[in-house]
Amino acid sequence: MIYVLAALVPPLGLLFNGQPFSAIFNVLLLVVCLIFGMIFHVLLFVPSAHAILAVYMKREDRKHREVVEAIRQHGPPPGYPH
Repeated sequence: MIYVLAALVPPLGLLFNGQPFSAIFNVLLLVVCLIFGMIFHVLLFVPSAHAILAVYMKREDRKHREVVEAIRQHGPPPGYPH
């Protein structure tokens, strides 16, 4: 659901994902892309693409931190070469 929100209303999707600085940057990006998007229409997709990538990277970072924390607490999986 957060990806749909990030695609349709990029700054709001970033805020709900806990990325306020990315949301502020996205608002600035949105303004610039709306102005220049009248000439180069592909620029209208840039703020949404930025928001989707930022949400994806934040989620991947969270998953990575969870795996690292689990390895710290419980040790490496059985059969893992040291």
